[in-house]
Amino acid sequence: MLKVEEKTTLVGVSELRKVMTDVLEEIKTNRVVLTRRNRPVGIIIDYKEFKKMEETIEALEDQVLGQLAGHRASRKSKKSLTLEQAEKKVGLR
Repeated sequence: MLKVEEKTTLVGVSELRKVMTDVLEEIKTNRVVLTRRNRPVGIIIDYKEFKKMEETIEALEDQVLGQLAGHRASRKSKKSLTLEQAEKKVGLR
């Protein structure tokens, strides 16, 4: 295992089999990046940290979807055209 950044540890996939107990201890305080041939292929994080990240993503999705819904609702009060009306207006009918 090799520490590369604050709270980040690199572990080769083949090494993982040998040091699993150490890795499980390491994820309590650090992210563990799995590598194959010195290239990142995955990450292991503490379950509590994962749940926090998941909750944050869901909250952001809710916020964005709420903004989109509000924007669409405000547009409904404006005049809109049907497809046929738009085609006539641009000379397609």
